[in-house]
Amino acid sequence: MGVKQGKVAMMKILLVEDNEMNRDMLSRRLVRKGYEVVMALDGRQAVEMASGEHPDLIIMDMSLPVIDGWEATRQVKASEATRSIPVIALTAHAMAGDREKAIEAGCDDYDTKPIELPRLLGKIAMLLERKQP
Repeated sequence: MGVKQGKVAMMKILLVEDNEMNRDMLSRRLVRKGYEVVMALDGRQAVEMASGEHPDLIIMDMSLPVIDGWEATRQVKASEATRSIPVIALTAHAMAGDREKAIEAGCDDYDTKPIELPRLLGKIAMLLERKQP
């Protein structure tokens, strides 16, 4: 974790979710766990914010307007500036092959909705630890 003005900086998570209820619930839970949360409502906004906000991790819903989560992840991972940001795919459509499709798109991990917070927090912690120098 970085240090800002003598104290440990919060890890920043970009939450990409177009459903207001899901976004509100998950963002409040992440903030309570000590993360800074910034939000994008569609895939294009996610790609722009990944570059502008420099989050430590991205939680990417796969069913998004404008650009879906699969394509948004491909664009994030194709850019030199954002490719090292870990991405966790979130999908309500847990079907055979979705995990493989997420990994092929560049996602570092995959989780399903409804969200089981302890499981998701474990994946976030593991990816953030792996990212540390």
